[in-house]
Amino acid sequence: MKKDLDHLMHTHDVDALWIMGPTTHNPAMRYFCGGASLTGADLFKRRDQPPVLFYRAMERDEAAKTGLMTRCYDEYPFKIFYEQANGDISHATALRFRKILEDLDLGHSRIALYGKIEFGPQFDLVKQLQTLMPEVDFIGFADDPILLTAMMTKDEDEIERIRQMGRITTWVVAQTADFLSQHRAKDGILVKADGKPLTIGEVKRKINLWLAEQGAENSEGTIFAIGRDAAVPHSTGNPNDVLRLGETIVFDIFPHESGGGYFYDFTRTWCLGFATDEALHLYEQVLSVYHQIVRELTPNRFFKVYHDRTCELFEAMGHPTVRTNPATQEGYVHSLGHGLGLHVHEYPVSGAYSNESRDILAPGTVFTIEPGLYYPEKGVGVRLEDTYAVLHDGQITRLADYPLDLVIPVRKR
Repeated sequence: MKKDLDHLMHTHDVDALWIMGPTTHNPAMRYFCGGASLTGADLFKRRDQPPVLFYRAMERDEAAKTGLMTRCYDEYPFKIFYEQANGDISHATALRFRKILEDLDLGHSRIALYGKIEFGPQFDLVKQLQTLMPEVDFIGFADDPILLTAMMTKDEDEIERIRQMGRITTWVVAQTADFLSQHRAKDGILVKADGKPLTIGEVKRKINLWLAEQGAENSEGTIFAIGRDAAVPHSTGNPNDVLRLGETIVFDIFPHESGGGYFYDFTRTWCLGFATDEALHLYEQVLSVYHQIVRELTPNRFFKVYHDRTCELFEAMGHPTVRTNPATQEGYVHSLGHGLGLHVHEYPVSGAYSNESRDILAPGTVFTIEPGLYYPEKGVGVRLEDTYAVLHDGQITRLADYPLDLVIPVRKR
């Protein structure tokens, strides 16, 4: 949580966080600025100090909505730095930010960099600042021990916002199931009223529409994949594919609040009309592992324990797993789950690279449970996924309920 930031900055000897870019679709900026919409800003969070947001004058009202301490870039007139730089815009920008950092008392400091931005210009800015301010150490993290670690545990309001996204997500999933079941089958394919096949692309357009109607969006896409594509975990599905009866469909939907807010993550596997014996067998195995893992969930345990347990259960059924063969492309090929928040993948991590001192199912964590089995050469893939939270009283709860049925009935000829 945000209250942990200063402690984490002290622990890792960081004097300030510098977050760059817009406030929309930029998780680090959104974390501090909420729903305000700024097309470009810089936020500095100094250790043991409140954050300061720098904004463009034309966006002053949006900046005020953040409730943060704000300062306008116009306090540092660009013309002055442009003249000092003899008309070199890049160098003028660096001179301007040197002055900003000096005024924030960050002239001798370690500054951690965050944000979603156009890489080239910001790289040039930081590179020039490093030359202008050699006493400043600009750093980045491949495995973030500060901001992502603070974001791992949510307060009650954050959990409720994710829960609300779960309500929207499951409503859209129900709409999708109803939409499919209203179509009739002809020659083993789902068809529209005009007799033409219904395609995955048409289903996805409906999903996007329903999400938009509920004030949500899926900027990272939706997986709606059938047959062999369903057996490759992150194949999103061919928009031209028709919907064939009996084949497995993996429907993985991970929308977020409009503007890049909190995510939800949810997967069901469906067969239209009927399931083959092979699909049903794999589905029942995945379902049994899902239920077993959920029964065993305990707060304050290392998340990887449950990934290892999932491997053990699938191996006992005769399936290859990433534990027996990390390079396997069939059987159980991914980790059990991941944290969820302003990113679709956050801490805690459950797989091979998890950290026992960090990736704990502590109160406030929100995470997915998503076992699956995949056999591309057989054209069968199955995954089931729900999002869970450890509440602050220690209770573990699923944030949105939805049936775990495999078969969706369709109209007869």
